[in-house]
Amino acid sequence: MTESFKTFIAQFFKFKDLGIPKYFLGLEIARSKKGILVSQRKYSMDLLRDSGMLGCKPSSIPMDPLKQLKEDTGNAMTDPARYRRLIGRLLYLCITRPDITFAVHKLSQYVSKPCIEHWEASERVLRYLKSTPGHGLFYSSETSPTLSIFADADWAACPDTRKSMTGYCLFLGSSLISWKAKKQHTISRSSAEAEYRAMAHATCEVVWAIALLTDFGIKVEKAVPLYCDNQATVHISSNPVFHERTKHIEIDCHTVREKYLEGVIKPLHIRNNLQLADIFTKPLGPTAFADILAKMNFCSLYSSP
Repeated sequence: MTESFKTFIAQFFKFKDLGIPKYFLGLEIARSKKGILVSQRKYSMDLLRDSGMLGCKPSSIPMDPLKQLKEDTGNAMTDPARYRRLIGRLLYLCITRPDITFAVHKLSQYVSKPCIEHWEASERVLRYLKSTPGHGLFYSSETSPTLSIFADADWAACPDTRKSMTGYCLFLGSSLISWKAKKQHTISRSSAEAEYRAMAHATCEVVWAIALLTDFGIKVEKAVPLYCDNQATVHISSNPVFHERTKHIEIDCHTVREKYLEGVIKPLHIRNNLQLADIFTKPLGPTAFADILAKMNFCSLYSSP
């Protein structure tokens, strides 16, 4: 099929087959019999060099969990364009770095009026990249084509607006294929409501993934497990009595219950220490941070996974 497509294209365009990709738009792709590892080492090193941080002291985490950032946390930067350029480059790095997704999302909220503390926090991200320049996502060739998703929320996480933080990560077998850290649009009146909104976002992601896999010829036979660490939200999605008592939640949030009844997802409760989506909702300490990344097949390009 590939050869016939190339023959067809050659009738209309001049093109050259460069073979198996190894480097493309900043992405470094390493292949082996075990699978594929995608990283952005050169991009990370260029970012460190352009920022003058090649000789900085490395950090084990991208954000300090004990320091809470706000809009007005000190003196404004004299050159805010410098901060905006750095955040823009870090956003592109997030396509293979789930480890910095939350930190970059948090810092990107202050691009309109960055303060000195925001810049210091962005330098913390660069110090973390100094310790992990070649890290990326490993996609195993032996993984099973089954979907699973983790959803979590940090209630009233934003100190400025008191909006909650949504985070989810979608796995194909043991390989991480989609993730997001996003502040919710509305203010939740309870932690259960915030968690339920996070589950609604995760449900929509599952529906999209199932449709995409169907186009690839892979049919998802079983209900996709949706892991949540809040028992109330699991009861709301599966118990009609709880469902009737939550009418103050927006109507679109009840997508979770609809897809549960259709057999698309299956909400399951897990303990807090097993919730992988925690890394997308709040800054974590070194131990918890490293444990979650290990379960995401996040490793270095220059070490065997």
